[in-house]
Amino acid sequence: MIKTFFDLDVYRLGNEYAMKIFVLTRSFPKSETYSLTSQIVDSSRSICANIAEGWGRRTYEGEFKKFLVYSMGSLQETKSWLQFAVQCEYISNDRFNQLLEEAEVVGAKLFKLHQNWSS
Repeated sequence: MIKTFFDLDVYRLGNEYAMKIFVLTRSFPKSETYSLTSQIVDSSRSICANIAEGWGRRTYEGEFKKFLVYSMGSLQETKSWLQFAVQCEYISNDRFNQLLEEAEVVGAKLFKLHQNWSS
């Protein structure tokens, strides 16, 4: 039974994904702290933050769905920052591809929730 946004599978997966990104960025150079590191951590956290904010507005179906779209946008932004991380050689191609695959799972669940939600 879903009582809070914490109960949503997509929220839990998004949170796990954001934490993987956070741990990953601990190895980035200090010179990236206020650029790539902060951007990728913020965008990955925004995936869940938008789900949570939308949940608070779920009595208005369009509002919740709007925030799910924002969450999908944050996921895409995170993928873009990951591409910079691999291009700067902060992460391997294998790690990059693994994180992209995980992002696709989160994205598919976000899309499905968006398609199926009704207040």
